[in-house]
Amino acid sequence: MYPGMLSWWKHAHSRRGCGTHAQWGAPGHLGGFETRYAGGGFDEDLGGSFGVRRPLRFLAYKLELDESQMSELARILDELKTERAQAAVDQRRTLSAFADAVTADQFDATKAGEGAALRTQAAQRLRDAVVKALGRIHALLNAEQREKLAYLIRTGTLAL
Repeated sequence: MYPGMLSWWKHAHSRRGCGTHAQWGAPGHLGGFETRYAGGGFDEDLGGSFGVRRPLRFLAYKLELDESQMSELARILDELKTERAQAAVDQRRTLSAFADAVTADQFDATKAGEGAALRTQAAQRLRDAVVKALGRIHALLNAEQREKLAYLIRTGTLAL
C-alpha cells in the first residue's frame, strides 16, 4: 500500500465501526511505519535481495546513482536474486532429504548426509554470488558512493 494511503485507510475504516482490530499496529500510531519507511532503517523481513523492499530504488536514491549505474546495478541485483531463489529451492530439497532420513524405521545417515552436503553447497554458492556482486558493485561506484554504501551496510539499514 502506498504510504500516503495509510491515514486515509485508517480514517475510512474507523468510521465504519471496525474498531482497533482493523488498524495496522497499535491504536494511535502507524505500527512502526516511521522506523521502517521514514529513514529509520529497513527490516530484513520486508524481502528483497538486499533486505529492503525495493533495493534498486532504495540504493539509487541513497547513493545518488546515474542512469548507467542504475542499469548495471539492476543486472547485478537480478543475478543475485536468481541465486537466492536457487538457494531457497536447495533449502527445501535439504529439508526433504532430512525428512526422508528420519521417515524409515532406522535412521538413514546417507540421506541425511546428502541433505547436509546440499545445504553446504548452496550456502557456498550463495556466499560466492554475494562476494561477486559486492565486487561488481564496488567497481561500479565512485569513492563517495562506496562510503555511503559501507555506512548503510554497517548500520544495518542494508542487509546482505
